[in-house]
Amino acid sequence: MESAKQPINQLPWGQPQLTLEPSRVLSGDHLESIHLESLRVLEEIGMDMTYPEAREILGRAGASVKGDRVRIGREIVEQALKTPPSEFTFHARNPARDIRIGGKWIAFAPVGGPPNCSDLDRGRRPGTLEDCGNFVKLSQFFNTVHTAGGASVDALDVHASIRHLHITRNKMVYSDKVPFASSTGRHRLFDAIEIVRLARGISQEQLLTEPSTYTVINTNSPLKLDGPMAMGIIEMARMNQICVVTPFTLAGAMAPITLAGAVVEQNAEALAGLSLSQLANPGAPFVYGGFTSNVDMKSGAPAFGTPEYMKACIIGGQLARRYKLPYRTSNTNAANSVDAQAAYESVFSLWGAIMGGGNIIQHAAGWMEGGLVASYEKFALDIDLLQMVTEFLKPLEVSKDTMGFDAIMEVGPGGHFFGARQTMERYSTAFYTPLISDWRNFPQWEAAGSPQAHQKANALWKQALAEYETPYLEPSRLESIDAFVARRVEQGGEPTDF
Repeated sequence: MESAKQPINQLPWGQPQLTLEPSRVLSGDHLESIHLESLRVLEEIGMDMTYPEAREILGRAGASVKGDRVRIGREIVEQALKTPPSEFTFHARNPARDIRIGGKWIAFAPVGGPPNCSDLDRGRRPGTLEDCGNFVKLSQFFNTVHTAGGASVDALDVHASIRHLHITRNKMVYSDKVPFASSTGRHRLFDAIEIVRLARGISQEQLLTEPSTYTVINTNSPLKLDGPMAMGIIEMARMNQICVVTPFTLAGAMAPITLAGAVVEQNAEALAGLSLSQLANPGAPFVYGGFTSNVDMKSGAPAFGTPEYMKACIIGGQLARRYKLPYRTSNTNAANSVDAQAAYESVFSLWGAIMGGGNIIQHAAGWMEGGLVASYEKFALDIDLLQMVTEFLKPLEVSKDTMGFDAIMEVGPGGHFFGARQTMERYSTAFYTPLISDWRNFPQWEAAGSPQAHQKANALWKQALAEYETPYLEPSRLESIDAFVARRVEQGGEPTDF
């Protein structure tokens, strides 16, 4: 008879911190040159902003506005840099799941945004509301993930006008971790914020003092900010919620082919978003986002986990620290299957993100195909990577006991430590136990059926969903959420058909 499957032995809930000195790619002089050239871009070239209120806000502050083009003076940027918090608390519906953003704190967020998902059993396919809910459940189950995520995969089986209502409702029911709000439309944004407020059971006034959700604003690189994105920056600032502005600067495509030029463009666009945010509400929480990578110059496809991406991650962190802003970066890869490429590109991405000082690491679990697919198996594989990173960042304990003099004396020359008192006291907890990696020798591994990493990942995510338990939500709050969703569905949600 097959033995009963043991529960998943994962790390306890906790938020890691960067315990090492962050890496540097640029010297202080070169960093200052990037900063000054970014200001020059904003002053002399400017950005196109298609949202009238964004132009009005910047124009009132002294920016030059001609048509959609807005040229932002450095004095506006310098003033904006004075007001956002360098570190703050992000409030979850369960206070035990609150996290800190900024400083040395690290938060891992799952994959967000792909239209497709994949697993070994059903292959690559359009995402559904059920798949979207499954990724929320996986994000809730694994303690090394700190947010409920966005739409880890889009629910393409639900009409776009009401999709956001069902996705946000499920996030707040299936998870008690901090949530994401989509800002791709005014109704989507305000509906999500309201569902979050109802889930927390707080007043509008309390919401305005406690950041309770975040959104990611992608600029339309190069040097353009469209209506929904500008609206998102302004309204999130007014609501005192977290805005993560992330330029989509791919060197050779939407940014100069030189990495220094791509970073200048990234920085200019991020600083423009910062300026708009702080003019809308000085002191609103703002996160500096970096996503600079390169493209495959043979096909034009985005490339991730590259040496250029790693450098850009670290440079982005240097700039964020210069500005005393929290920093968002990502765990990315361009692989089309859960193979060696997917693993090593993610390891390189994570190393750049961690050593760059990333505070919010988006797409930390599940990202595939340059962001076109959310993979169940990749999610499980990434959990193992994230746990390894977490263990790596734990400070080393150096004490009389850990330095092991008594153990060395007990064993003496030529012996072994398997039976030493210190070993016997610590053997069950001394080392990280992997979820995917297989440390058995070849005969043992072969006797077990020669399991491959992707097969073990397939079993892991299925077991996680089987072990998942819905976190408690007060019935009155759930009733309020469901009533709100039903009313907004009846009203049509976000208009999409014209």
